[in-house]
Amino acid sequence: MFSRRLFLASTGAALWVPKMAYAEGGKAHFTLGVASGSPTPSSVILWTRLAPDPLNGGGMPPGTADVRVRVCTDDAMRNPIRDEIVRTSDADAHSIHYKLTGLKPGREYFYQFYYGDEESPVGRTRTTDPNAPEAKVALAYCQHYETGHYAAYRDLASWVPDCVIHTGDYIYEGGISAFGAKMRDVGGGERRMFEIVRQHNSNEIVTLWDYRNRYALYRADPHLQAAHAIAPWIVAMDDHEVDNNWAAGTPQDPEKQTPLEFEIRKYAAFKAYYEHMPIEAPPAFNKMKATLQLYGKYHLGPALIHLLDTRQFRDDQPCGDNRKPYCEEALDPKRTIMGAEQEAWLTRSLKTSSAPFNVIATQVWFTSYRYTEAPEAAETNLDSWDGYPSARDRLSATLADGVSNPIFLTGDWHTAMASTLHEDQFDPNSRRIGHELVGSSISSYCPWARDMEIVRDANPHVSYLNGNKRGYLRTTFSKDNCSAEFRVVEDSGRADSPVTTDIEMRTKDM
Repeated sequence: MFSRRLFLASTGAALWVPKMAYAEGGKAHFTLGVASGSPTPSSVILWTRLAPDPLNGGGMPPGTADVRVRVCTDDAMRNPIRDEIVRTSDADAHSIHYKLTGLKPGREYFYQFYYGDEESPVGRTRTTDPNAPEAKVALAYCQHYETGHYAAYRDLASWVPDCVIHTGDYIYEGGISAFGAKMRDVGGGERRMFEIVRQHNSNEIVTLWDYRNRYALYRADPHLQAAHAIAPWIVAMDDHEVDNNWAAGTPQDPEKQTPLEFEIRKYAAFKAYYEHMPIEAPPAFNKMKATLQLYGKYHLGPALIHLLDTRQFRDDQPCGDNRKPYCEEALDPKRTIMGAEQEAWLTRSLKTSSAPFNVIATQVWFTSYRYTEAPEAAETNLDSWDGYPSARDRLSATLADGVSNPIFLTGDWHTAMASTLHEDQFDPNSRRIGHELVGSSISSYCPWARDMEIVRDANPHVSYLNGNKRGYLRTTFSKDNCSAEFRVVEDSGRADSPVTTDIEMRTKDM
C-alpha cells in the first residue's frame, strides 16, 4: 500500500500538497506533476517542469533555476540513494530531465523534486529486468482532451504496471470545439451521438508557445498525472503531436505551409514534446531539418519491446491518403514507413533476439482491414501499414523466419482490436506470423466504428473489435503466454466513470 504522498488517482484523492508547498507569490510550481521514462536495467529518466502559470508559457522568469531531486527505495522517502541539485532554464521551458543511473534491475524507486520550500508529488518508477519471469505492460494512445475525460488513466494507475507504452496522439493540434453533444450521421441512415466535454485553449497550434501551452493543458489533468506518477513510460509520437497525417517533411496541407515553414513547425512540436516527456535527448535542427530520436528497444522480462517511429521517416501516404483501393503508387516496392535505417535496426534485432516474446509497438495498425466485401477491390486505410504493403511484406517475411511470438501493440485507430497475423494478410490459410493487440483510445471517439462493424465478416483474421467504447489495454507477459485485458470506460464524458473489462484473451488461445 502506498503512502499518502504518492499521487494515486485510483483513490480519488487530490494531489498531495505539503505544508510549505507554495513558494513565490503563493503559486505552486509543480502543477504538471512528475514522470519517469525510458527505463533500462540500471537507469531511468525523471521528469518534471516548473510551471506556476502553465497555460501562459509556464510563468517562470527568464534565466536558470535550481531544483533538488531525491530518490529513495521507499515511498515514504526515508531511505535515500540520491540527493542532488539540477539546473534548468527557460531554454527548455524550465523542464527537468534527470538521468538516474547506477540502479539495480527490476527494482522500484521513488522520487521527488523540490524548489525552494515546495515539494512535488512523489512518483514511483521501476527499472527493467530482462530476467524477470513476468512483465505487466499497459498500452495507451489517442487522448483528445475535448472529447472525453481520462477515467481510463485513473484505472491504469490503480493497476500499477511495470511500464506504460504510449504510441502517440498525446495531444491534438486542432482548435476550440463547441461544447455539447451532437448526433452525427455515420452511414446507412444511422446516427450516433458524439460529445465535446471540455475545450482546447487556443486555435490550431503552430508555434513553440502554442505547443507548450497545449501540453500544459493536457498535463494538468489529475488522472493523466497519476498514470505518469505510477510507472515509467515508453513514448513515441504519432501525427497529432505535430499535424494531422503528416509524413516526414509533408504536412496535411502543403498548400498552406512551405517545406521550411513545416520544418520549423515540426521543430517547435518536437521541442515541446521533449519538454513534457521523460525522454533523454532533445530534438535537433540540422540542414533545415527537424529530428527527434524516439525509436528504441526495451527488455522487460519475457518481452523484448521494439518501439517504432512511423512518422518521421515514412514516404507520404499514397493515393491521396484516406480509405480507398490501392493505386500504382502504393505498390512501389521502394516505399517505406520506417525509413531504411530504422527498418534495418528492427530486422537485426528481431533476427538475433532470444526473447520468448518479440513485441513491436507501432503507431498504426499492422493488421490489414478491408472496408469492402470481396470480390470488390479492397479499400483499406492508407495512413496505416496498409498504405505501405511492400514494407509490411518485408517485415512479415522477417517475422516468419523463426522470430519467437511476434506481438504488435498498436494505437491510432480509436478501436480496440485483436487479430491473428498471416504472411498474406487476407489469406487465413497462409502462414501465421503473430498477433496484434490494440486497446481502445483513452478518450478520442471513433466515427468510423460502424464502417468497421458492417464488414466484420470480410475480416476473419480479426477476432475482437470494439470502436464504441474508450479505454486502454493491459498485457501480462510470462514465459509461455501473453494475456490481454481490454479495459473499457462506461462513460468517457465523466472523469469518475466506472472502468471494466470487456474481454480477456490469451495469445496462445487465438
